[in-house]
Amino acid sequence: MPEEPVLSLADFRVSFPTDDGDVLAVRGVDLDVGPGELVGIVGESGSGKSVTFLGVMGLLPKSAKITGSAKVMGQQLVGAKKEVIRSVRGENIAMIFQDPLSALNPVLRIGPQIVEMIQSHRSMSKSAASEHAIELLDLVGIPQPKTRARQYPHEFSGGMRQRVMIAMAIANDPKVLIADEPTTALDVTVQAQILEVIQRIQRELQAAVVFITHDLGVIARVADRVQVMYAGRAVERADIDHLFVKPTHPYTRGLLDSLPALGGERLKPIAGAPPNMLNPPSGCAFRARCTHAAPQCAHGEMALVAFNGSETACVRIQELVTEGAL
Repeated sequence: MPEEPVLSLADFRVSFPTDDGDVLAVRGVDLDVGPGELVGIVGESGSGKSVTFLGVMGLLPKSAKITGSAKVMGQQLVGAKKEVIRSVRGENIAMIFQDPLSALNPVLRIGPQIVEMIQSHRSMSKSAASEHAIELLDLVGIPQPKTRARQYPHEFSGGMRQRVMIAMAIANDPKVLIADEPTTALDVTVQAQILEVIQRIQRELQAAVVFITHDLGVIARVADRVQVMYAGRAVERADIDHLFVKPTHPYTRGLLDSLPALGGERLKPIAGAPPNMLNPPSGCAFRARCTHAAPQCAHGEMALVAFNGSETACVRIQELVTEGAL
């Protein structure tokens, strides 16, 4: 029997009230992540990637309206009391934030910040927690961890600060690790080092990892499966090999065509911009930018359905494959 998912989302929705109406940021996301699995979440800015998982962890403003289901290790978090969410967050699910400089407290030394994370979930003395903090810094590849633990965030490079964020995230051996664009601000060499650290942590802790990024090149290196999001919904879900070889949604095809290629070929950007989520369009939200749009695309928004080993939300997928358009 397959193992139970450690993270399970069902019809997960997030909206934000404004003077002009509700912004429908996440519109019914379904996702199961199994133990030890690394799932990539990709899409343009504003597609709902980060908001989805910030909502799962209870880190959105109080004004956010969250509905649906989000379970971590079987524990329902939607509608749960703050105390329940706090006990799950950091212990069973943790996040590596995108900007470590703003996520770390600039006036506290690195060691005490990790100690605080440990002691908030474990009955451990300060001296034992301090030793564990040094072990964590060593685990993520920070040289001279005892010395570094006594330093402040500004004394670390960007890549080193990101390693500290990883150390804090894994301090209590979470079953689910959310990596929210952890390599965005890093150069290529440091990016590769951070990816290696995340993969090594995944193997050693057997943690499930949800890797949020707009960089398909990164996803190609690390993910087992990929979920492509557009306008707050999933438009394609596939194993990594299927996605890059046989994409089944025009948006995914557009993202792949936008990747830089060797040989001086011109990039092929996706024309237009994502829709205004104050008033999402009827039918397929991508149709205004899709070169394959047809009248039937305006009538109802298709849910993910199985097709050729993937799942897609394109109503014209059979026609497009037959025509060789994808």
